[in-house]
Amino acid sequence: MGSLIIPKLLIVDFTNDNLTPDTTIWSSTCNDIRVALENHGCFIALYNGFSTKLQESVFQAADELFDLPTETKIKNIVSKPYHGYVGQIPIVPLHEGLGIDYATEDEGAQSFTNLMWPNGNQSFCETTVMFSRAVKKLENMVITMMFESYGVGKYSESHIASTTYLLRYLKYRAPEIHETTMAFPSHTDKSFLTILHQNQVSGLEIRSRNEEWISVEYPPSSFMVMAGDACKAWSNDRVLSPYHKVTMDKRGKETRCTIALFSFLSKKVEVPDELVDDEHPLMFKAFDHVDLLNFYLTEVGRKSQNILQDFCGVQI
Repeated sequence: MGSLIIPKLLIVDFTNDNLTPDTTIWSSTCNDIRVALENHGCFIALYNGFSTKLQESVFQAADELFDLPTETKIKNIVSKPYHGYVGQIPIVPLHEGLGIDYATEDEGAQSFTNLMWPNGNQSFCETTVMFSRAVKKLENMVITMMFESYGVGKYSESHIASTTYLLRYLKYRAPEIHETTMAFPSHTDKSFLTILHQNQVSGLEIRSRNEEWISVEYPPSSFMVMAGDACKAWSNDRVLSPYHKVTMDKRGKETRCTIALFSFLSKKVEVPDELVDDEHPLMFKAFDHVDLLNFYLTEVGRKSQNILQDFCGVQI
């Protein structure tokens, strides 16, 4: 089988050599992915598109990055909201993160590396690009399968060609005595898709469509694939953009490290005509992806309980 349901979340085995287009297993897995994204907004992917050495190297790179002085890390300033350094925030003292925009491109990774290490750190740069490109291949496959399942496969190539990628190194330290265990509060991602790869320390919780919170544990070699608000808009409200949070174990002593690849569209996010009908009237107007990020920065955006409706919702 190409996929199976283990309590709560779907696990898709992308290492299966039989998972190829125009096969029964491909069609059934496309359907499984669509259902999982509609019900939970996410699924777990078993993926072997990178070596054990690269997996070890990317976590070593994370250690090198977070060991830098704070005055160096705060230089990670990006014009797009939430793309740069996030840390030193009293209400989320356990969290710290840095972002590399256009991480699948040599120039993007090199620019970030030069900023953090003026004297050079070529191994960090190469590791970041290799890892980002490996995860990008998984993201592209998920997009292809999701689009096919919705009957709009002809749009997948142009979508992929218009996608840019943000890689974020995320750190959640263990709480000290009397400190909060909330490492990052409940939120939805503003990306199209988010793909997470973590070390052995768990802490991620996902809220499903029935509002049940699910504690997620997945093998070190696997990935969490999660829909963002832009994907929800594109699907005309079919896909769930799940609320999720990170909670650390009060008794834990280890740091949680996650490396996340976020996909964003450089063209407008808009609902395909094929996903609009009498049963599914148009819910969202077309929008520029970066405008959604900027709206989230506003007071209205931060307080919104339904950000897509408030930002680009169609009045019915």
